[in-house]
Amino acid sequence: MAWFNRGYRQKAYVPVAKRKETATKESSSMASRGERPEPVILSGTKIASSFWGQSWCENLERYSDYENRLPRGRTYLRNGAVVDLKIREGKIEARVVGSSVYKVEITVQPILATRWEALCSAGAGNIASVLDLLAGKFSNGVMSQLCEPRKGLFPEPRELNFSCSCPDWAAMCKHVAAVLYGVGNRLDHQPELMFLLRHVNPSDMIRLVQGQSLLPNLKPGPDRLLSVDDLSGLFGMEIEDFSEVSPPPQKSPPAATPPAAAPPVPVAPAPLTVPTFGPTDILNVKQLAMMRLQQYDIDQLVAEGHLFLLPDGKRYGVMPDGWAAILKVMP
Repeated sequence: MAWFNRGYRQKAYVPVAKRKETATKESSSMASRGERPEPVILSGTKIASSFWGQSWCENLERYSDYENRLPRGRTYLRNGAVVDLKIREGKIEARVVGSSVYKVEITVQPILATRWEALCSAGAGNIASVLDLLAGKFSNGVMSQLCEPRKGLFPEPRELNFSCSCPDWAAMCKHVAAVLYGVGNRLDHQPELMFLLRHVNPSDMIRLVQGQSLLPNLKPGPDRLLSVDDLSGLFGMEIEDFSEVSPPPQKSPPAATPPAAAPPVPVAPAPLTVPTFGPTDILNVKQLAMMRLQQYDIDQLVAEGHLFLLPDGKRYGVMPDGWAAILKVMP
């Protein structure tokens, strides 16, 4: 039976099975309109398991502003009610199935410049690469600063604005709560979206001292070279290891009659030009190909200063802002 609340006519309760059926129909309808639904699908009862996903959910539960609505949101998410969730710069857009299909929009304010500067200072010298940052591999000190209430990277309630097309009068309805938990699950698979929401570049936390020589970095140690397992874990795809494949033998050209010896002409070596700031990682051509980057993508990244070719002609240095640019061009 329908009931009234503050002038709104609430719809009757819809069983979970019916909501799941509606969710399936909504996904099919979006696809038929040429839209690409991005539902939140849990593999179990746990919403998030990575550092970024769990920290997002813990941050939500830290504030008393949300405590009355969050349990219903968790239930909705686990029942597959979030049929579409898209994260853009400073904005979350979603569709949630309840009594009807409701549109949810959440805006996230940019982090204060002074607050971001303090976090970058904490990360300077303590995070090896953007890969480690996104994987949550850093010291407990950096972790505590990232998660510190009102000083860390995660937003406070006053930095979030909600809207939902449902008739619920509360600022945070159960549909909004489900979407917020859905963001935690999405961060398990795409941790870079946390920085997109806060309008910042993760490379800012990987700082090198200005004027530091690049020459020691041109021969990276094992902690600077990215393994196939690292790339598989970060980008969520199976990557075959070609490192043991030997190149085909080259045929020797026929011997030619040497020309008459000429006196050697001294040639001054061309100066090696390297960027002022060093790379955060070094990738070889095969690894870039494994990330499905075409040669024109690589050339564009080099032209824009995100990558640069090392003197051996086989490897590329990734500049501090290079990972963000790579993630944008990856198919």
